[in-house]
Amino acid sequence: MLSMAIHKLQLEDFDQVDYQLIAIHTTLEDYRLAFKINQSLSIMLSKNENEIPIEINKQKTSFSRFTFEDETEMMAWDLIQNKQEIELPVQNKNASLFEDSNVATQVSLVSDLKKVDFFLKIEHDNQIKTKEIITKIKGIDLVSTVYEVDPNEIKSKNNLIF
Repeated sequence: MLSMAIHKLQLEDFDQVDYQLIAIHTTLEDYRLAFKINQSLSIMLSKNENEIPIEINKQKTSFSRFTFEDETEMMAWDLIQNKQEIELPVQNKNASLFEDSNVATQVSLVSDLKKVDFFLKIEHDNQIKTKEIITKIKGIDLVSTVYEVDPNEIKSKNNLIF
């Protein structure tokens, strides 16, 4: 009689985070920030046509994304928009036929960190100098603050998988 070995896979085996996440607070528009990060870090982020789609309260929206695949260093860089404004319908019984019954609401890709404007997600196989990257980004005009975020502590981290 043949006996077969049984190998169980744990769900945690697939939940491994292999990227650094840097939060950026700024008033810069996405393309301006991407340009300035390119200058500061000597990388080549470019607009990714595959924006990150999400549905909130039955309203579809998408978050912009700038990408750079560094094949020599085996790294993938993504600058991801975290804030977006969407129009949500308002249930107002007193509204007349001609009143605008929509209200602009700000939504976030990572709802745990609503105040963050952008995330810089860096996927890599080897060690990277996160503190050095943060220091360089802090030097960009109109960037108010930059810091590393532990992806394991984010409840909505699945929104960062694309």
